[in-house]
Amino acid sequence: MSDDTTAKRRPIRRILLITLGSLFALLGAIGIILPLLPTTPFALLASACYTLSSPSLARRLEASRILGSYLRHWRTGEGVPVKTKILAILWLWLGLAISMAVARSTVVYIILPVIGTLVTIHIALIRKRAHHTNTEAEQTTMHESAGAAESRS
Repeated sequence: MSDDTTAKRRPIRRILLITLGSLFALLGAIGIILPLLPTTPFALLASACYTLSSPSLARRLEASRILGSYLRHWRTGEGVPVKTKILAILWLWLGLAISMAVARSTVVYIILPVIGTLVTIHIALIRKRAHHTNTEAEQTTMHESAGAAESRS
């Protein structure tokens, strides 16, 4: 049976998955603004729920301006773009500054900068995966180099 037929036979499951997918998508979008709420895991959960309930919603989510890039970066293994890192760090420190201004507590003044520094370090150290594929010319050069090395020994 096709996914559409299965979805029509299980309307409660489909409604539940679409509802959960929408909730996860909303939380992921909020996570873009609130740095302590993870965006990518919620976007992935939303995508999974939509894929199981409505493939058209899954395609729309991946094509969306807000969460689509997170899903594409995850699928291709590209990692986190520098622009996203900078925005995340800026939002993090803005949120922490507002929290410290509202809380006005010595403990908060000590704890939040420590947390902010650790999260900043974590974000900064996330590396992009290197997608290096050898072209035919590079492979030929590597084989020639290996052959030359063998003949010298």
